[in-house]
Amino acid sequence: MVALFVMLMAFGAAWITAVALKDIAAEVDGIRSIPALARALAWLGSGIGGIMMGRIADRIGTRWTVICGALMIGVGLAVSTLGPPWPLWIGHGLFIGLIGLAGINAPLYIYVSRWFDRRRGSALALISSGSYLAGAIWPPMFERVIASFGWRQAMLWYAIAEIVVIVPLALIYFRHPPEVIIHPPVTADGVVVKARVLGLPPNVVFAMMCCAAVLCCIPMAMPQGHLVAFCSDLGISRAVGALMLSVLLGTAFLSRQIWGAISDKIGGLSTVLIGSAWQAAAMMAFLFTQNEVGLFTVSAAFGLGFSGIIPAYVLALRDLFPASEASWRIPTLLLFSGLGMASGGWLAGLLYDHFGYYAPAFAFGIGTNILNLLLVGWLVARQRTRARAVFA
Repeated sequence: MVALFVMLMAFGAAWITAVALKDIAAEVDGIRSIPALARALAWLGSGIGGIMMGRIADRIGTRWTVICGALMIGVGLAVSTLGPPWPLWIGHGLFIGLIGLAGINAPLYIYVSRWFDRRRGSALALISSGSYLAGAIWPPMFERVIASFGWRQAMLWYAIAEIVVIVPLALIYFRHPPEVIIHPPVTADGVVVKARVLGLPPNVVFAMMCCAAVLCCIPMAMPQGHLVAFCSDLGISRAVGALMLSVLLGTAFLSRQIWGAISDKIGGLSTVLIGSAWQAAAMMAFLFTQNEVGLFTVSAAFGLGFSGIIPAYVLALRDLFPASEASWRIPTLLLFSGLGMASGGWLAGLLYDHFGYYAPAFAFGIGTNILNLLLVGWLVARQRTRARAVFA
């Protein structure tokens, strides 16, 4: 629960830009791709930095990477208030993403995965829900603060709050996990023996999973980063749009716990496939929904569908690959999912700036989602075929 609360506070920082997207864009001639790029850089930085921070956490302990991450998120929010554009990009990409969230997100995934065995999927689903719980709780609060005091003041106040909360929790609670890491066997001449995965070289399967993560996270990011602005374009107030975003991410938080239990029973890859299909259907519904009630319904459906995908990828990695490789495989996968989230949020803003409406962006997201379904579906089919062969 402490890890969940830390994730809740850490990921709250990036939602300020989503709520204030039109306010920030108004300062740069209404170009929405500028604030959208800031959020994209935060996601991308988190993924890139996570690879390094995962290894550092293995050496010095998760406690210290989390504390450093919290401090850097605060610095990043402060730097962001000096923009846009460049201070906003540097604050989000370098400080909030590359050093801040990277020191918290990937290390906590690895940390929690080593505490659990039987219900690892449920545990990963719970702590990874922090980003969605942040999106459910913070946007309506940010909307009120931004409306009354401006987006810069909201960032500064939140910077102080997240440091004050995260640092003491990390100092008190995060100790070394109990799981014993078993290293792969070696031959007499010191060559590491690597078992095949799904009948293929391990890194081929891993590369396919990373590609799949990019393809499903592009559409995943679009409604999350642009829903408030999308509602405003339809004549729906920003307050209602922020509430709609909370509904989307609130349902994601609640359903992620269900997806965690499902993944423990059917496996990570099968859970990814089901969640991705659900996400594609909800994205299609966004193209045909224009009224407030309909958008609330579609937002809730979207949250129910996509929420189980990322922890299911991590569970699949832990099922298919040795624990000794978790410190680099999990952060690398999160890098590619972050790349997808970054690309999706930025591309939605870029395509909006070009066409003047969001339908082309959402259509592009649906296309990448379909490619993801084809790739993951092939992996699931191969996994089931091999499972039948074993029991035959």
